[in-house]
Amino acid sequence: MTVKSIGAMVLALGLLSGCATVSNSQLNPFNWFGSDDEETLDPIAVENERRPLVSEITNLVIERTPGGAIVRVTGLPPSQGWFAPELVNLDPFGNAADGVLSYSFRAVPPEDPTRVSTAQSRELSAAVFVPNSTLQTVRIIQVTGAQNSRVARR
Repeated sequence: MTVKSIGAMVLALGLLSGCATVSNSQLNPFNWFGSDDEETLDPIAVENERRPLVSEITNLVIERTPGGAIVRVTGLPPSQGWFAPELVNLDPFGNAADGVLSYSFRAVPPEDPTRVSTAQSRELSAAVFVPNSTLQTVRIIQVTGAQNSRVARR
């Protein structure tokens, strides 16, 4: 490769990366769900779910993919040792209710009491794929924990 071709590739990549952040419009699917907002909501019960909610939702990111989007969440349980984090759809069929796709962030607590320690050592992450067919009716994606909820709006 020549210096000119490398320069052209770098310039093209720079221009393409700018396309994903041009504006917050319906025309750019990469930023349909831009930033997340924190809300305080009452936890919603899920039938036949024994795992408790993760205490605090710290981050919600929606990553667009060719076939839909990946909903990625980070949260903090009250102590170390929680495992098997999962986003549980509040609709048994995985549909959005009135344009809101709602998940609860749940994990399995340790059997024995553990230390609280630092937030970084307790952090849990989970993700779920949402197909384009479901996203067509979605205006809001909401993830609920025990103390707070995070939402991303279209």
